[in-house]
Amino acid sequence: MKVTAIYVYPIKALRPIRLDKARLTPQGVQYDRRFMICRVDSADPSRLTKVQIDKVYPCGLFQQEMAGDAIHVSYLTPKDPVAPAHPMQDEVLKVPLNPDTSDLHTVNIDLHLSMVTAYRMGARYDDWFSACFGFNAALVYIGHGRRPVLGTYAPHVLIDRPPPQQRGWLSTMSGHGAGTGQPAKDKPWLAFSDLAPFLVASEKSLANVRARIPSSDVSMTAFRPNIVVDGESDYDEDFWAELSANQEPFLTMTKMCNRCSSLNVDYDTGRIADGERGTVLKKLMSDRRVDTGAKYSPVFGKYGFLNGGQENMLLSVGDEITVTKRADERPVFDWPLRARGAQPQFYQDS
Repeated sequence: MKVTAIYVYPIKALRPIRLDKARLTPQGVQYDRRFMICRVDSADPSRLTKVQIDKVYPCGLFQQEMAGDAIHVSYLTPKDPVAPAHPMQDEVLKVPLNPDTSDLHTVNIDLHLSMVTAYRMGARYDDWFSACFGFNAALVYIGHGRRPVLGTYAPHVLIDRPPPQQRGWLSTMSGHGAGTGQPAKDKPWLAFSDLAPFLVASEKSLANVRARIPSSDVSMTAFRPNIVVDGESDYDEDFWAELSANQEPFLTMTKMCNRCSSLNVDYDTGRIADGERGTVLKKLMSDRRVDTGAKYSPVFGKYGFLNGGQENMLLSVGDEITVTKRADERPVFDWPLRARGAQPQFYQDS
């Protein structure tokens, strides 16, 4: 297999930036999801809740690009507006990739019960996003904050609670990477990525989705991956346990990605797509509800964690990708859920 695309999302939930090559870190593609947009509670301005595209469809209208040491964000006003017109919608917002946090206020952020103390970027940024969304919004930056990985998503947890029997013809060459049985210096942690630092998807599986909706061209960006490979067979990624790039093991694959209504969003209108394009999630329900831990959600893509010793490696489009370990059974979703009585958790150093 080969890498066919690499995506980074500096500001979570907005349109991705496509890269020819990327530096990989334990927290994902460099600069991935370092910022997040929140809705400000009108009754309690100190209370912020996450903004994600599965609930706030106009996230698809924001285009971001990296220019020097900043992210340039543009609002693409749709033909049928989804927010009241405002002069700021025509401005390009410039967000520093590495902002000075010395004078910024902090706030606790709850993202899937994985807590972190982050920084509010301030009125200039909040006002711009508020003008574009049409509700009171705030931009937050994770800085040096760390979100814990919950459940058995992280490889260090799998050392103590092993996954189904794995078979592999190439062992981890780093000698101290995740999954080798050696203790990590730090427990794995996340920026503002949902449940894992990397999401890998395959073109073969996308072709399967497109065949279900022949009248509409479903883009890979609807699935919001970081790394895309061409693949060898439909949904083979369900069973991937380790990937190597150019014969060097670099990603430990742990869990499948359970999908939501974000698949149905039309990024050009900021709404659920018309016609069959707006039924992608339903189309996958027929045979892709294959995770026994999340039986009502179809699966597309696989989560991964960077192996120890591979920090700052470069990955390029065209690189050869090999599955060097496979699992006999699909993994099971076990991220704690509020509905099941789980409580928010902050990261604690190992």
